[in-house]
Amino acid sequence: MNDPLRIPVLLGSVRRGRQSIRVARFASSRLARAGADAPLLDLADFDLPIMEERLHKREDPPPGLEPFSAAIREADAVVVVSPEYNGSMPGVLKNALDYIYGEWFRKPVGIVTVSAGGFGGVQLHNHLQLLFLRLKALPVAGMAVSRVSQGFSEDGEPMEGHYEKAFAGFVETLEWYTRAIGAAQAAEAG
Repeated sequence: MNDPLRIPVLLGSVRRGRQSIRVARFASSRLARAGADAPLLDLADFDLPIMEERLHKREDPPPGLEPFSAAIREADAVVVVSPEYNGSMPGVLKNALDYIYGEWFRKPVGIVTVSAGGFGGVQLHNHLQLLFLRLKALPVAGMAVSRVSQGFSEDGEPMEGHYEKAFAGFVETLEWYTRAIGAAQAAEAG
């Protein structure tokens, strides 16, 4: 990457014993190796209660909401890593996404879906694409990880070589769109 991009990795699960954290660690590590500022945004750290009202309409936001909003707003792009639960997204991820809206405007999003089984969360991928389009974000890259506990160690290292190549292509696509969209926004503002 030329100029460093800020691409946080949003982990969409707080479940006990979650396996998707392995993939989130991998994504954050590989984005950093590619030159991005890629902090891990773990929803467990933000502790967002059930959404009663969006951030911009609240005078009393929960403590983790403003830092979460700022992390998304200040990002050049966001990578979302999430397991598929019952054919869709975890409730905690939907809840977090419902809190904010304008922060996603024209934001490139990479989607990495994770499953314990063999389908890699493909139903979730479709749901997230539609949701991000509704938020006026731009889902531009995708990757599916199946049999996560066999494919990644606990510290986020892939145990199957094809994930390195697949994620390198994912990063290349995400970076291209992020820079193109950033250039278009700069030209529009200038």
